[in-house]
Amino acid sequence: MSTLRMAAVAAEFGRDLEEDFAVAERLIKEARAEGVRLLALPEACLGGYLLSLDNDTELDAGPPALALDGPEIRRLAALAGELTVVAGYCEAGTDGRRYNSVVCVNGDGVLGNHRKVHQPLSEDASYASGDRFHAFDTPVGRIGMLICYDKAFPESARALALDGAEIGVVVSAWPGARTNATPDLVNDRWKRRFDLFDRARALENQIVWVSSNQSGTFGSLRFVGSAKVVDPGGEILADTGVGAGLAIAELDVAQALETARRSMGHLRDRRPETYTYAGAVGA
Repeated sequence: MSTLRMAAVAAEFGRDLEEDFAVAERLIKEARAEGVRLLALPEACLGGYLLSLDNDTELDAGPPALALDGPEIRRLAALAGELTVVAGYCEAGTDGRRYNSVVCVNGDGVLGNHRKVHQPLSEDASYASGDRFHAFDTPVGRIGMLICYDKAFPESARALALDGAEIGVVVSAWPGARTNATPDLVNDRWKRRFDLFDRARALENQIVWVSSNQSGTFGSLRFVGSAKVVDPGGEILADTGVGAGLAIAELDVAQALETARRSMGHLRDRRPETYTYAGAVGA
């Protein structure tokens, strides 16, 4: 039996890149001391997220745009060393546009990169949208990555699973509800949705699910934390709750996938030819 020790982070990050790298370095060291081999940091952990989702782009200049082959990503890779680390950042595209992106690195460099496809509320005022989902091989297994609102769409995670992803890693800056906010985030309805999406995406695709999130506050946003690791049956193995921390779980990924899919294989039993609706174009 070969097990993988993995961790999802709930932590607070802001605009100051040096402070962000200090937090990331501390978390990587903590994970390494715990024997973790796969670590997921949150969306926008290098440079912070947006101060608001109310289409107010005058609040500040936004996060710094970093090149995928630039010094900041190389610095992250050096910190990762033998760990496989996933982290969100604002990507400076070679097309001159900015993307809300997530990168997977280890000491050898970049293993994979994903640009957020689904943009909530006014996020499209600050970022261009990605256009694909794909899985890729890493030293800890075949991984697929999503960012925050991407996980609200079943097709996103299903595309990763069909591309052979054994582990789905979703990084988020998921806030609490914008209206009728509850003082206690434990009871927040947007937190409930966050948790439901995590469990559903793991269960319906029968893959391991590692979900990180920002915690604390940034601008007008109050994040729900709730980083977690979910098994292919949709059961939560570890969870930070609404505070900051590391959700750490150890699992034999191959065995867990085999066990989950043995009787009812959701990917195997698909009937794609029936998934149409009246008026569907190109169905």
